[in-house]
Amino acid sequence: MLESIEDSVYNPIYIVIALVRALILIISLLIIIPLYLLVTALGFKNTPKRAFWIRRQWLKFAIAVLGISVERHGEIPSETGLYVCNHRSFSDPVVLARYLEAFVIAKAEVASLPLISQGAELTGIIYVKRDNKSSRSAVRERLVEVIEEGKNVLVYPEGTVSGNFMPLPYKKGTFGEAAKIGFPVIPIVLEYRHKKDHWYKSSLVKHHFKQFGRIRTQCKLYIGQPMSNTDGLALCDEVEKWTKSTIIETHKNWPGSVFHDEAKKINVKQV
Repeated sequence: MLESIEDSVYNPIYIVIALVRALILIISLLIIIPLYLLVTALGFKNTPKRAFWIRRQWLKFAIAVLGISVERHGEIPSETGLYVCNHRSFSDPVVLARYLEAFVIAKAEVASLPLISQGAELTGIIYVKRDNKSSRSAVRERLVEVIEEGKNVLVYPEGTVSGNFMPLPYKKGTFGEAAKIGFPVIPIVLEYRHKKDHWYKSSLVKHHFKQFGRIRTQCKLYIGQPMSNTDGLALCDEVEKWTKSTIIETHKNWPGSVFHDEAKKINVKQV
């Protein structure tokens, strides 16, 4: 009998693999972040373009170290907009920011993570306290400002990660801002083949060992066409429908994936 995913977390081989990967990434950040801070202190201005370039180069390296295999479908549009994606794993931003130059809206807890928080702040992040209405309102205002400055923003409208087949209901606030101001929303779907890659009801450390103790992580990335609507609720519904149908089709055509059997039972037209 194959060992369960939970049992595999404590397998010595997987522990070593995950530890080595973590150490490589930590050492690389210990080199890159202080070096970049030094360079900016010497007068090399930290601009979004330079920061995104640094982020993209490091993420290419990180994805290789972590053994993440990405099958991408679709291209990043040339126009500035709000990118929204379903949320499965802590590695979601690692995969997305490899291809997308955008400010990421993340929960405030990320600010307490050593190295990760410093790197994120240097290369573009907007923090939000999920249970604080004033914080969420301030984030929406900042989101509009950033997009009006000609920069992209990435949000996870579920508000948290989910281990369910279908995403949690998308929060309507950001879609209302998009409808009111008139900037496009670009939907994204990021799905993983194995259950081990889903970060759900576990600590960050345990999730790292569960996901990256294995040699390979397989995922598929779908970038949709820009969507616009003067009605925020209608815009949110349109994005959710595209997201759900894309998730279903992804797993329906992905033999051996965690949701393959479940996806085969669903008619996309009924979503």
